[in-house]
Amino acid sequence: MTNKPRKSVLRLPKKHRGAPELSGAADGEQLIAAQSFRDAVIAGLIVIILFSVLWAMLSTLVNRIFPWMTVVLGLLIGLVLRRAGRGLDWRFPVLAVVLALAGALVGNVVVAAAFTASELDTSTLTILRAVTSMTWPVFFDEVISAADVVYALFGAATAAFYANRRLSRSEYKAVRSLDRH
Repeated sequence: MTNKPRKSVLRLPKKHRGAPELSGAADGEQLIAAQSFRDAVIAGLIVIILFSVLWAMLSTLVNRIFPWMTVVLGLLIGLVLRRAGRGLDWRFPVLAVVLALAGALVGNVVVAAAFTASELDTSTLTILRAVTSMTWPVFFDEVISAADVVYALFGAATAAFYANRRLSRSEYKAVRSLDRH
């Protein structure tokens, strides 16, 4: 017979096994140095472009506009900024909000241009190249609604929530040790 206690089937697994890893200021400095604001901006812009094209393709395929897609855009921007930027401070959620709001506007413009292009039997790029300062007031009067604004704000909040990097206990302790010095 063994002296090991029997494990209960209903017992939940432990999340923190053993002693926490030792981490100091050097590990915190590595985490701070791993941040990349430039990579976050580039990745966010790529997401905006790709998402706008896919949103326009989906909307024209089903012949419906989905204003809630800006919340999905916010989620994607937040997750991509977390991955590409590896940010720890306030700059990354602020960047996520700005990119999500800009992406919501760009996405709505591309979707509106796609629907206008199908009505005029031309391409979406032709419509986008024909945009002048005279078309913006018409766009905001006829295309953007209160629902679009609300969804864009929720998308921006979602992006800000997901933008910062998630840290383990030891990583958090290492970053906090920098604040004490």
